[in-house]
Parts: sequence; C-alpha cells; structure tokens
Amino acid sequence: MDVSQYLEIFIDETREHLQNLNEQLLVLEKEPENKDTINEIFRAAHSLKGMAGTMGFKRMQKLTHDMENVFSEIRNDKMSVTASLVDILFQCLDALEDYLNHITESGDEGTNENESVIQELNRFLNGEAGTVSDAERKPEVKAQTQNTAAGGAYQPLYKDMVIESYEKKAFLSVAKDGKHIYGITVYIQETCVLKAARAFLVFKSLEEIGEVAKSNPPVQDIEDEKFDFQFSVYVVTSESIERVFQCVNGVSEIAHVLGEEINLENIKFNDEDKEMEVKQAAAASAPIPKQAGKPVINHTVRVDIEKLDVLMNLVSELIIAKNSLVSVSENSDSNLGTGFNEQIEYLERVTTNLHESVMKVRMVPIENVVNRFPRMIRDLSKKLNKKMELFMTGEDTELDRTVIDEIGDPLMHLLRNSADHGLESAEVRKKRGKPEVGSIFLDAYQDGNNVVIEVRDDGNGIDVQNVKEKAVNRGIITPEKAETMDEKDVIDLLFLPSFSMAKKVSDVSGRGVGLDVVKSKIESLGGDVEVKNKLGEGSVFIIRLPLTLAIIQALMVVVGNEKYAISLGAIQTIEDIPVADIKYVEAREVIHLRGSVIPLVRLNKILDIESSEENSGNMTVVIAKKGERYAGFVVDYLIGQQEIVIKSLGKYMNNNKLLSGATILGDGEVALILDVNTLI
Repeated sequence: MDVSQYLEIFIDETREHLQNLNEQLLVLEKEPENKDTINEIFRAAHSLKGMAGTMGFKRMQKLTHDMENVFSEIRNDKMSVTASLVDILFQCLDALEDYLNHITESGDEGTNENESVIQELNRFLNGEAGTVSDAERKPEVKAQTQNTAAGGAYQPLYKDMVIESYEKKAFLSVAKDGKHIYGITVYIQETCVLKAARAFLVFKSLEEIGEVAKSNPPVQDIEDEKFDFQFSVYVVTSESIERVFQCVNGVSEIAHVLGEEINLENIKFNDEDKEMEVKQAAAASAPIPKQAGKPVINHTVRVDIEKLDVLMNLVSELIIAKNSLVSVSENSDSNLGTGFNEQIEYLERVTTNLHESVMKVRMVPIENVVNRFPRMIRDLSKKLNKKMELFMTGEDTELDRTVIDEIGDPLMHLLRNSADHGLESAEVRKKRGKPEVGSIFLDAYQDGNNVVIEVRDDGNGIDVQNVKEKAVNRGIITPEKAETMDEKDVIDLLFLPSFSMAKKVSDVSGRGVGLDVVKSKIESLGGDVEVKNKLGEGSVFIIRLPLTLAIIQALMVVVGNEKYAISLGAIQTIEDIPVADIKYVEAREVIHLRGSVIPLVRLNKILDIESSEENSGNMTVVIAKKGERYAGFVVDYLIGQQEIVIKSLGKYMNNNKLLSGATILGDGEVALILDVNTLI
C-alpha cells in the first residue's frame, strides 16, 4: 500500500500530538497524581504509535509503544511518576521530534534506534530505575559519550566528496602554490539548537586561515539547515592540520572533528563525459529514492468550516456580479450607464468582503508558535540552575501565516535572553526581597492594524553603565561618545551583530547572535522592536508586527514625478508646515509640533529625485512613528488612501532596504513602497 499520499497529514498530526505531550508532561511534573493528564498522555502516545505503524515507521512505533507501556502501568497504579521519569519522557519526546524532522526532510525516519532512551524506559518498567540515583547515573552516560567520540561512531565522510569538472581547476592550482588540501568532517552536538549558525561559525573560522574550496552538503543547504549534525569540507591553506583542528574546535557545540591531508591523486574528480553518461543512464533507470520526493510541509492552514462557507458564498456573489456586468454590457438600453455603475459598486463591495474573508482564512493563532516555549523555559531552568516560570496571555491573537512562520526564532531568543541575562540567581533575588522563582511574561494583543508581542521579566534589567563599558572595551564606541549617549542609544548597542553581555560563552548565550537576529528578522517583516528598562526591576522587549504582509492600507504620495506608497499603520498625522517654521538642531532640519521636536526627512534627497515643490512657501509633511521615535517625511503632494497589494521586488533590488516592495496601481503604473522603519 502506498501511504506517501498521507505523509503531509501524518506530519501535521504528529506535530500536534508531540505539542500536546509536551504540555501534558509539564502539567504532570507539577501534579504527578493527576489522572486526567496521565490518561491524556496515554491516549496521545497510543495514537502516535498507531499512526507511525500505519506509515511504516518502525523505530518511531517501537519508542511510542514503550512510552505507552509505561503509562499503562502508571494508570493501573503499579508505578508512580518521579522527576527522573519525567526527564526520560522528555528525552523520548526529543527523540520522536528528531524522527519527525527526518521524515519532514526526506520522507524517512532515519537510522537512530535511540537504544539508551528505550533501555531507561524499560528500567522503569522493570522497577530497576528506583535503585539508581541520578548522581550515579550521570557519570555512566558521560563515559559512554566519551567512548563514542573515540570509537567508530564518527566517519571521515570527506572521503566520499566528489569534485565536479568546473571545480577541478582550483584544486590543480593548489599544487603549484605549495598549499595543503585538508579533508575535514565536523560533527555538531545533537543538542545544538542552531546547527546552521554553528556551521557558519566553523566556515568563518576556517576562512581566516585559508579557503573552503568545497563543502558537502552545499553551502545553501547548510544555511537552510537541510543537513544532519555533520558536514564535510575541503580546506586549502598553508597552515598545519593542527591549526585547522584548533579553528574548528574553537567553535562551541562541536562534538567531534576528523581530518587529514589529501593528495590530489586521492580526490575523486567527476570530469569524464563517459562516466557522466553512464551515471545519468543509471539514474534514469533507477527507482527514485524517497529523498527525491521531499514532502511539501508547513504550507497548510487548518481552516474553520464556517470561514470556508463565507468564502464560498462570496465567490458565488462574485459570479453573480460578473454575470450582471455581462448582461449590462450586452444591453443597449439608454440606462446602460446607471446600471453599469450600480454593478461596479456591487462588485466593489463583494471584492472588499472577499478580501476580508481570505485574510481571516490566512490568519493563524499565535498559539501555534508560543506553545513550545513552556518546555523550553523548563529546560533552561534546569540548565541555568535558576528557578523560573513562564506566564503567557493572548495566545489566541491571530497573525498572517507568513508572519507566524518567521517569528518563532526572535521570540525564542528574547525568552532565552530573559532567562540567562534578565533573571538573577535565587540568592541575589532573596537579598533583593524578590520571590525565589523568577517570572517571565509573554503577552500578545492586537493594536489597530498591528499585533504587539511583549516579552518581559522581573529580573535585574539592563545595566546601561555595564553596556557602555563593554562597548568601549570592544572599540565599538569611544569614551567621549559614551558620555553623550542616552539610555535608549546604549540599549540599541545590544542589537549589534556579535555584541554580547555574557561573561563566558555557553550553549545558551555568549555568541552575540540573539538580539541581532531579533532585530533583523522583525524589521524584515515590517515590524519594529522597542525596549523599556528599569534597573533592578526588569526589562520589556516590545515587538510590533503588521497583521499581514499581503495587502495593506497605504497613503499614496508624489515626490517629483514618481508615486510612492507609505503604510498607513506607521502614519500618525499629515501636516501643512510653513517653510519658515523649520529649525536646525546639530545642522539637521527639525520642526516643533505640539510640544515635540520632529526631525525632517526630505524624500526627494534620499530618493535622488528633483522635487516639483521646491520653491513653495509651505511643505506637506507626513508624520510617521517607529516605537517612540517620530520623523516627518516631506512630500510634494498627496494622492490619498488606497488598499494596495504588496509585490516582492525579488532579486532585482534586494540591496535597497529603503523599499519594502512595490504595488501595481489601477492604471497599470508601478509604485514603490517605502520602508518607514529604515527611513526613521
């Protein structure tokens, strides 16, 4: 039976079951006697076992079967729930998630048997687990890991790399230059959260001493995390192999490195036409492996049937409107104009309702992203040895699917930041009169055309003086500049690439990639990040995101002879300002408006367009806001408000951050959409 057609459904439902198991286990950890939770976990494990068996995923089926056995015993009061059992069950969920990731990538569950986890489960079933303490078990696991690292678990996969004909020239020139070619295979720890980031740091480190001539998998696949926890490279350098190892091992979360110098004779060159023809012929006749048919995932949205009914009704009305227009156009009656206008108005109403309905179908609760965070905070609490609790509100707040898919990483970084940097240790909290258990809050709510997500904590807050000192020591700012910076400018330094306040690099923080990722990702989605801080009491990171990235309300303006669109969500007011009211602060133009000093941005200068309103006595100024900052954009004149469909500029203008896309107007003309965040 071919079950591949059900793969997408299996992946979606397995994700739901795993999330449910994570949530229920967190409840069980606090309430070990809760029968409802125990029954719910048993049912979820049973369902997963049946689904995996139906799809032919034997390893996944075996693991869920053992989990089901454990909960069967607990249900029958033959076993009790202990902290160490919950830890093992969480490891089981991680193993199941690993299987699911393999299935998502290749349609196959992989080869990992997860024997150690299954053995631990069976020890609990046989009543042996209670006789071994956690303290005794840890050294045993550590010794096993060391033996694995030294033994045959790691393979020199660089030996299988093949050099294509167009890459051959670079390798042949190495011999003339007297440089070495080293084959390297790097294994990343399987607990690593951002394996692509670790691989990037390895590449960057190697490029400081030489050149990475070839990688397997290709660089693009590594960037997209389409690889397991190992990759191979050929490095061309004049340095020794020991220096290469030193560079790779300098990156954290590297489990093992294998490598040796490669002779040109031992490199597999793939440049013989005949050999290529044979391979192509063999490939054409061979059955397609599972990997070739990577399932399309994460492009589905579960929709309430009522929303689909509304959508269907509107499409029906659209067809009626079309038929009416056809009928009116065929009618040679003298009332043609009146009837035609009425049908156009009707069509406009239907398309507006259709747009709203489609937008509702695209909307997904933010719960889909945030429901994995309680488990993450639980793991961080153990890893950092700090007591902490996560409180979430507004999980039902809805966002466009395209936005939802992108905000998981930024929120994860902010929560890890609060856990590691924000919350103090239990001893410090006690001295300050705070509860021992630190609180982290994640609140989401809708504000007009935006969704606001706040991540806050009751920790130490940001020590601005410490940030200044760190920035001066790193050479990012001068001591003189530090003296003149206000608190907001200093906090903005935290968002710089590779800037970290961690005293030492750990697997939680210290590399300086967290807040940098948050800022770049949120701004690429048309949102912005704001920070509020009170030393000793905590900090708040506020993210504002547009509800959708597809269709927006915009103000159409003219600069010179060009039309531009500015998102209405960012605009506060539109003012007619006399030129005589312009003042200067530090040689920059500003206006004083209702008690606020607002800097002016002359769009014609930034966009390099000759203004048609240069000599008039008054200026049209669009006042826009990003977080707490305002700016006034000087335009020639206004066209008006319009609903626009955002079209990506693709690769044509991906280097211009001033533009967030383009739109096609009713007359077929193209207008560019200005990115207010970047301009401010």
